[in-house]
Parts: sequence; structure tokens; C-alpha cells
Amino acid sequence: MAFDIIFAEPDRTSPSRYIDQLDLDDAGMGQQAYTQLRRLPDHDQVLAEAMATVPVVVGFATTERPNDRRPMRKAGFAFAGTVPTAILPPFQGSVTSLPLFDEAARGAASLSLGQDSASGIVRQIPLLLSDGRQIYPGLALEALRVAQGATSITVRSTGASGEQTSRPPALVELRVGQFTVPMTAEGELFLRFGRNRPERLVSARDVLDPDRHQSIRSRIEGHIVFIGTSAAGLHDRRVTPLAESVAGVTIHAQAVEQIIAQDFLRRPDWAKGLEILLTIGAGGFVALLLGRLSARYAAVVMIGAIAALFGGAWLTFSRLSLLVDPLYPSLGAVAVYLAVTSLLYLTTDREKRFVRQAFSRYLAPELLQKLEAAPDQLRLGGEIRPMTILFMDVRDFTPISERLSPEALIRFLNTLFSPLTEAIQECHGVVDKYIGDSIMAFWNAPVEVPNHAALACSAALKMQAIVDHLNATDAFGLRSGEAPELIVHIGIGLNTGEACVGNMGSENRFNYSVVGDAVNVAARIESSCKGAGAPILISEEAAREVEGFAVLEAGLVPLKGKSKPMKLFALVGDPAVARTSAFQELARDHHRLLAARCYIWSNQ
Repeated sequence: MAFDIIFAEPDRTSPSRYIDQLDLDDAGMGQQAYTQLRRLPDHDQVLAEAMATVPVVVGFATTERPNDRRPMRKAGFAFAGTVPTAILPPFQGSVTSLPLFDEAARGAASLSLGQDSASGIVRQIPLLLSDGRQIYPGLALEALRVAQGATSITVRSTGASGEQTSRPPALVELRVGQFTVPMTAEGELFLRFGRNRPERLVSARDVLDPDRHQSIRSRIEGHIVFIGTSAAGLHDRRVTPLAESVAGVTIHAQAVEQIIAQDFLRRPDWAKGLEILLTIGAGGFVALLLGRLSARYAAVVMIGAIAALFGGAWLTFSRLSLLVDPLYPSLGAVAVYLAVTSLLYLTTDREKRFVRQAFSRYLAPELLQKLEAAPDQLRLGGEIRPMTILFMDVRDFTPISERLSPEALIRFLNTLFSPLTEAIQECHGVVDKYIGDSIMAFWNAPVEVPNHAALACSAALKMQAIVDHLNATDAFGLRSGEAPELIVHIGIGLNTGEACVGNMGSENRFNYSVVGDAVNVAARIESSCKGAGAPILISEEAAREVEGFAVLEAGLVPLKGKSKPMKLFALVGDPAVARTSAFQELARDHHRLLAARCYIWSNQ
């Protein structure tokens, strides 16, 4: 019989303890009452005598407050390896049962139940305890020793024969009677809890009822019986990993059953190393995922990997009775995920700021948003891609600049360039640079722009319409100024072809620009507008890309730097103009004119 109770104080209901509390005025009656009370048996003495007739284990509790009280040691200990007192954390004091109970009992043991300090859940119980000088058994271990009639307990630790030496030293296992019990490094037993079985509990009421003795006899005889409390008000309710609140005494009983059945949960020596490797591997796996997948898909795969870790831990627990903790590898994976995604977010945010600062002045807002969403489309260093390049130049700019003051000339250029730049950006173009009175722009970089040739032609038509409107409204202020007779004319050249686009310049100063033969051809086409008598000229490659626009062939035009003339086309209007009857009649007449080879070219 193992008592999960400490008999630390005398029984206050013993008759002899009432003597001093009685008011015995009559000397004769007082003496007679005193004599009778003294003859009645002391309850503690009766209990101690009963304990001496059966194998009994009484308990003690450890305290953090130092004192000199220690329980009687009933069990002997034999050690193999490092002495357990050098391994076990020492307790400072204890609360023991009264000496008459300690002397009557065949065993004395600690009632301590180990519990997770954070969650309050009992997962293991201490089998051995120490005050730094002596070793004491836990209640379950001592009950099993007394039940077998064993006199000693053998303890093995690191350094014993057949055991490796470790730093720090650790306990390995113990043997009590015929049973071998594995322990943690600090002398605890991992518990494999089963569901609480109320039918195995015997109420004190049934024990005290003589009519029930026969019905409960089979449940007590031949068993190790633990006696304890289960009422909530006595504060000995404990929570198990199965989320059950059970009486503390039943946990000691389950520990004994586990030892007898030799059904242990084990945490092997390599478990911690495996968990470290899994933590490193899970973190590396998540980092690799984030390098290959988006954060969303990486999170899905990571959750699946964490589920696999917990599933594997459950299988090793349920099938092999091994304890491998998947929590730290999972937390490691989550930590790496959060760290890498945060770093990627900061990097992406920095890239977006760089993109916005670098392109906000000459890139359409719609394209800027696309570039921020997919910065990988911005390939630094240059790449070859099909593009459409536009050059615009102000005709007869020299006479205009000569007749305007510097301040008026700057206002003139700003008045002209501002709406023209907006027209280019509205059509998803990129302003490359302003060259004096000229504008260079391109399409299909830094992000891909479908139908870039058609968008460039639309931009050119808008630019021509803007200049006509500025002239009509005297936005340049030329009519009221020094040159009322001046009218602003522009020429625009367009070419479609492969070009190299990227950041060009030095390490300290660079510009996102486009170079190549297609750029040079576009510049030569623009300079040919005056000779062709057309404000907008486009190359044959561009004309093929903009089928449906109103274009007229301008013939074979010799371009500077080209060995052969190139066929150019005058851009007259958009597809709506092309569908008008007036343009269709003009196109027929123009075709007949070309067929007669009756066109005149002038470079003047």
C-alpha cells in the first residue's frame, strides 16, 4: 500500500488531544474523565500499528526552503558509473511524515510529480531524487520495490561498464527487483498515459462500509494499492497530455503499470542530434523553397513539410515508442520563413524604390506599376529585344532660338515637351532623352508592351495633333512676342527592329537607354521627313506591324550611312482615318501615282 499522503502532523481527533480543551471543574469527575480519555487508543498509534502489519510506503515532499528534516531511507542503492548525487539536482528541504509512521512503514518515497513548468502538464515523473548527499526513490519506484520484497535499487549512469562517458554525466537506467527501467538524464520516467479508468478506483466510502467488503476484495487483494485524494478542493488534480484532469495518485499508479508491462516511452540519445539536423534541414529547405517559389506557394509546401514532421513523430511514437520532438524543426522552418520573407520584402521594397526613382520621370505610370510588380523584367546590363524607336525634332528651330530670349526659349521648349511627353507615356512609351529640340523615345522596354509599333504610331499622331493645337491657341506666345509670323512644325521618324536596351554609362553615373542600328535608322528617318514632305515617316518594318493604320508609301529614300535606299511610309492617321472614303480614294490615287513612277524626291 503506497500512501500519496504525508502524515506530517498528529491526528487532531485523537481522544488524548481533547483533554486540554475540556473544562473539568469537578475534581472527581475531571480526574475520572481524564483517566478514561487516556485509556482510549491514540489514532496515530493505531494507524502505525496497522501499517506495520502490511507492506506500506509513506511519502514525503521536497521544498525549496532549506531545512534539516529528511525522510528515513528504507531502500539501499548500488551505483554503476557516475554517482547520481553528482547528476541529480538537489532539493533544499523536505516535509516528512511523523517518525512513528516512518518507522512502521517498509518504504519512504517522494510524492513529487514532474510537470512542464510552462503548461502545467505532467509528462514525466522523477524516479530518483537527491539532497546532494543521499538518494531517495519516487513513490512509484518505492512501491514496486516493497511489493517485490527487494532491498536495493541498482542505478546505472554514463561511465559504467558498457556505457559511454558523456559531458555532462547522465543517468541511464535502474533496476528494481526483476524490472529494468530506462530513465532520462536527470532520473525521470517518460509516461505513456492511457485514458483514465474510473472503474479501477475504489472509494473510501466502500472501504469503510462492511457490506461492500466482499465486492471490493477482488479489486484490492494481490494488487499494489495507491491511496490518495481526488477531490478538487484538496489541490491534487493534474493535467495529462491527453487533456484529462486526473487525481495525482493515479499518475503514480500508471507509472507502476508501465514498468510492470515494460511498455516504455524512450527518448534515445540520438534524438537531440536528429532534432538539430531536422531543424537545420527544415530551415535550409524553406530557404531553398523561397528561392524557387513565391512566398505563398512556399508557405503551402512548408506547412506540408511541418505536417510530415509531426506525422513522422507520431508514427515513431505510436509504432516504436520513441519520443522525437518535431516542434523545434517546425519552429525553425517558420522562423527561417519569416526571416527570409522579411528580407525578401525589404529587398523587393528597395528594388521598387529604385525602379520608381529611376523610371518615374520618363516612364508611364501604368508601366511603372508593372515594373514594380515584376522587377525581374528589368535586366541590368542590356538585352536584345524587338523595339520601336521614335525621334521627334522641331523644324527650323535655329531661327526660332535666334529670335527668342533665353528665358523665352526655355518656356517654349517646356511648353512643347510637356504635352508631347505625356502623349508618349499615355501610349506606354519611355522617354529616353531630350536632345536640344529633339525627343527620343522607345517602346517594349523595360517591360514587354504588346503592339508596341501601333502604340508608337498612336503617340506620333497625338504629338502632331498637340503641336497643331498649341499653334492654334498660341500656347508658345509667338504671336504676341518678337516672332508673330513663326509657326512650329515637327518631324517624327519611327522604326521597328531589334535593339539593345539597358543601363549604360559608368559605375557612378548611368542611364537606361537603347542603342543599335534600329535606333540609327529611326534618327535618319526623322531627318528625312522634310525631304519627303511628310510630318511623320515610318519604316517598312513598322508599317507591317501597324496594319490598319492610314499609311502611304513615300518611296525608296536614301538614308545617311545606308548603302541602299529604304522604303518609307508616311503615317497619315489611325485606323479610323484609314476607314474613311476620303483616305481610301487618296490611297488609290497614290497607288496609281507610284505605279507610274511619278514621284519626286528632294533632299533640300
